[in-house]
Amino acid sequence: MSSLLLPSHLEEILARGQRLREAGYRGRFAPSPTGPLHRGNLRTALLSWLEARWQDGEWLLRLDDLDVPRNRPGAEGAIQADLLWLGLNWDGQPLRQSDNRGIYATLLSALRRAGHLYPCRCSRRLLADISAPHGGLTVYPGLCRQRQPQWGWQQGRLPSWRLRLPPGPLHWQEQFCELGQLDGATEVGDVVLRRADGVVAYHLATALDELIHGITDVVRGDDLWSSTGPQVAVMALLRLPPPRYAHLPLWRSAGGQRLSKREGTEGLAAYRERGMDAAAVVGELAASLALVPAGSRLSAGELLAELKPANLAAAIQTARVRMNPRLQEMQPPQKQMKAQMKKSK
Repeated sequence: MSSLLLPSHLEEILARGQRLREAGYRGRFAPSPTGPLHRGNLRTALLSWLEARWQDGEWLLRLDDLDVPRNRPGAEGAIQADLLWLGLNWDGQPLRQSDNRGIYATLLSALRRAGHLYPCRCSRRLLADISAPHGGLTVYPGLCRQRQPQWGWQQGRLPSWRLRLPPGPLHWQEQFCELGQLDGATEVGDVVLRRADGVVAYHLATALDELIHGITDVVRGDDLWSSTGPQVAVMALLRLPPPRYAHLPLWRSAGGQRLSKREGTEGLAAYRERGMDAAAVVGELAASLALVPAGSRLSAGELLAELKPANLAAAIQTARVRMNPRLQEMQPPQKQMKAQMKKSK
């Protein structure tokens, strides 16, 4: 592999993003316009907004709309209307990934020229067949990594483009977790950065967007924790640091059980059908992490004034331990000693 050389205009775009980072806190909420926001999305948006406002920072709305066949007419407007109804105002105009296709293509071309990508013709069925006897494949086994690159059409198909990930650990800063690390070879692997249908993959688009928009902090659900490794890998190739991440526990029932599919996909429409106004919904979203008592009614602005960042950090730690008591055992020795001392008093 040769050194990565970027066109001057992309270098300037990335430098501009770094200057934005240096100016202060910049968060974002990045839904896909594939349908209405569900309750987990709404809670993530609320907590992301709170974090930005506590820091006197900016909160951006970015629409991850690259997967055009999955986008739904009217979804973008509905997302914006839902956020405004809850009192979650964003800064500036909404951003769209589709506006950055040229930037993504420029980076992909540079990565390909430098040998950081290779073509892969493994089908989903092939990978599923390989993984079946072993109970699930999470890391690509590198079947195409050493083959002679063939980038053109074969049997009516183009290849996907995979990242040739170098060995070693990938690190990032986590706000609400002790560890922000994955091993590149065994836990991340050679992820797809451009799909066989030509669509830019989620990991490349997201990593580049965080950089060019100067995002300093990302608040999102635990279901995206494993996606952080591939995104940090892309940023590392560009020799730029990742943002700080705050991964939130997924919404659970009062008994700690995962929500049913019907419950999990409920959005504002279901709340409104139950006669709940914005204050009641904000109260329920906050009460789901015990930030306020159940049944509370308050606006997003009132919640901002009532809570402090430490309240959120404590609530998230409590939620994690409730879901997995072993997390208490995984605390650093200093924290374990303090906990034992408290119990002995």
